[in-house]
Order: sequence, then structure tokens, then C-alpha cells
Amino acid sequence: MAAVHESVLDAIGGTPLIRLARLGAGIAAPIYAKAEFLSIGGSVKDRAALSMVLAAERDGLLKPGGTIIEATSGNTGIGLAIVGRQLGYRVIAGVADKSSAEKSDILRAYGAEVVLAPTAVPAEDPRHLFNVVQRLAEEIPGAWLANQYDNLANPDAHVRTTGPEIWEQTGGRVTHFVAGVGTGGTVTGTGGYLKEVSGGAVTVVGADPESSTYGGGDGSPWYVESIGHYLHPDTVEDRRPQALRSEVIDSYQRIPDRESLLTARRLSREEGLLAGPSSGAAVAAALRVARTLGPDDLVVVVLPDSGRSYLSKVHSDAWLREWGFLEEDADGLRPVLETLPPLVSVPVDATVGEAVEALRDASCGVAPAVLARAARPYGLAATEVVGSVDLTALAAALAEGAAKPGDPLDALLGPTLPAVGVGQSPAEARAVVGGAHRAAMVLVDGRVAGVLPREVLASLPSA
Repeated sequence: MAAVHESVLDAIGGTPLIRLARLGAGIAAPIYAKAEFLSIGGSVKDRAALSMVLAAERDGLLKPGGTIIEATSGNTGIGLAIVGRQLGYRVIAGVADKSSAEKSDILRAYGAEVVLAPTAVPAEDPRHLFNVVQRLAEEIPGAWLANQYDNLANPDAHVRTTGPEIWEQTGGRVTHFVAGVGTGGTVTGTGGYLKEVSGGAVTVVGADPESSTYGGGDGSPWYVESIGHYLHPDTVEDRRPQALRSEVIDSYQRIPDRESLLTARRLSREEGLLAGPSSGAAVAAALRVARTLGPDDLVVVVLPDSGRSYLSKVHSDAWLREWGFLEEDADGLRPVLETLPPLVSVPVDATVGEAVEALRDASCGVAPAVLARAARPYGLAATEVVGSVDLTALAAALAEGAAKPGDPLDALLGPTLPAVGVGQSPAEARAVVGGAHRAAMVLVDGRVAGVLPREVLASLPSA
């Protein structure tokens, strides 16, 4: 018989384990998924939200008539909206502007107020999401900033609930625990509990985007929401969350975006589990780990949230093609991409003279203008392109005396070049470029792999 609850708050947690029989076929060690998307708010963050609010009430930080404020990629905000509104609080969610639109819609549906702000700016920038919510917390009387990254009630939720559930559900047989690492609350709390109760026998593995700094990446952007640690090139002080205890994590599996996104799609199509992209990253990591184990081992992996929040992204063929993650058609741009000259980009803090010198090697004399002067080892993320540089325009400005070689480049930047995915057809690419642009950026896995001149594009067959 199904459980009966007096409140939705009582329905948070208590999620099932589901064996990944199809994705794990042929692997000796069984893999079980902790289906956190079946929690009342649709994500693992419901647990942390309830824990943080109750702790704030207990400590006198949140009082009747107060306002809950949080910076979120979406899920923690949704959990706080459910908990907060049930307990009579106003809820304001500062949401990263790169988060899926569905999450903001869900937040509003639960009665939260949504403030969009960027995270792809230096941490010290007043426009940064964390600084925006901090100002709101200071300006609104009776406001409490949940601060999930540094709030120890976040991992404590998993020490008290998620860890014990997994231990009981597996009869103490779990040997490996795999979870994505964002704030660190889930992996620290759950992993820490499982290590303690097993006498140190459980191995904890963090699933991390390939370019995230947690696992040793360069900090450049990725396309899997809610996990990883981004580092803007101009950030002065890189802070790690206090909710993350790195000593709990035995190792990281660094998962490329394409592997994460396509694994999330396999979860829905092969296992009937409509989960989000961070679930794809975690399952990809769990599969890697399980392939090294035997039948006496048992892997548990957390599926943090529902794919219903990403229908416009990971579960959209069109979105995947546009960002270069899907290449299922034979008439894509891969053949022509392989004939293009090496990619040239120009940092926005270059001088006009430096830009002119760089552009001499650029295809058709146009190049993306980018944030980072130092090369990103994992390639140029499309989201770090902030404009374009045109050799013809720069030469004209120099000839007319409107600019000098030593002048800063930023005043002469042009608009960002349009982007096409490597899996799109020449006809689709021509439609994107139109007659207004001299070239298009070709994206592979969300990163700029080349600049395709309009003349070359025009010469390609339509089918």
C-alpha cells in the first residue's frame, strides 16, 4: 500500500532504487539508480531545501513573515519554493541565466519570484548571480539567504536521509557510490555516511564535467547543468563550497558533455527513466566504474532530477544538433569542417595591432572574439565568445586614423558570428548565415571547432 502523508513536506525523500538492467547489460557488477526525480519537487535538492529551512528556523535565522532567498540553477530553488510556501514564507530565487527555461517556469508555478542573473562573469562582478542575491538579502527586511554552497545543513540532509536509505535498500551491500558534484552536499553527506557505516569499505566517486575544476579541468564552460565548478578567466579568488568535503571523494570520473547528454537520452529510451543531463553524467561515470568491478560489488548512482526540466535541451534533437552534440545525419558539416584552416580567435583584451596580426591567418579575415587570452585546453566554448573581429573593418579604422595599433580592441568588436552545429546540414547552415554574415562558427560539443566562410558554405550541395 502506498504511503499516506499529511503534508507534501513528509513526501520529500524516500525514493526507490531501480536497477539499470539494460545500460548495465554485460557488466558483472549490478548498478542501481537512486531515483531522486521521484521526490515531491522532482529533485534531490528537496532534501537539502527542507533541511536548510528547518535549521534556519531552529537557529532563529528565519522568522515568521520572512523571505527565503537563494542562488540556484533551479532545483534548490524549487525545493525552497515548495518548503517555503508551505511554511508561509516569501521565496525569491536568483536563477542562473543559462539554466533551462522550464526551471524558471516551475519556480513561478510554485509561487517563487524569479530573478535572472549571469554566472559567466567574474565572481567579483556585481552582476554575478551570487552578488545579486547577496544584495537582495541585505536589502529586504527579514530575509534569509540559504547559501546552499556553504550551508552545512545541505550535506546534513543526506547524512540523515539519503545515506541511510541507500544502506537499508541495499542491505548493506553497496560497495561504490557515484554522484555528481555541484555544491558537494549530496556526495559529501551521502558518501560520508556510507563510508562511516561501512567502516570505510564504500568507495565514493564524483562525476564531474570534463572541464570542471573539481576533477582537474580548466574551468571553462560545459553544458550539463547543476554540477561542476566553473572558473571565469578574470575571477580573482576561486572559492570552493564549504558543503564539499573533498576527502570524502576517492576519485573523480571526468565526463565529456556529449557522453553525459547522450547517456541521459539512453536512460529515458532504454530504461524508461526520464532524467536530466547531470543524471547522464553520473550514470556514465557509474558505467565506467562498474566495468572494473565484479559480481560481489554493487554500485549505486544518484539521478538528481527529472528530464521534464530539460525538454528544450538534452531531450530536444534540434537543440543537440544546434550545439554540435548530435551527428546522426550523413549530410552534416563534418566533412567540410575537416578541410577548414585551424581556428583563429582573438582575446577581447588584445590591442588592435595584435588583432590584425592574428587575423592574417584567419579564414576569410573574420574571427571570434573571446574572453580568455590563454588557450583553453578543452577548446573554445561557444558561451565564451563575446563578439567578432573583422580584418577589413580594422584595416579601415587604421587607414582612416580612427584607431591606432596600440589601442584596445574592445571598441571595434563586431557582433558574435552565428553558430551552426556540426550535425546540421549545409541548407540549415545557409539559413542561419543568411546574407548578413561573412561566416559562421561550427560547433562540436558546444565548442567552436572552426569558422566556415559564406563562400565555402554556398558551394556545398544542399543534400
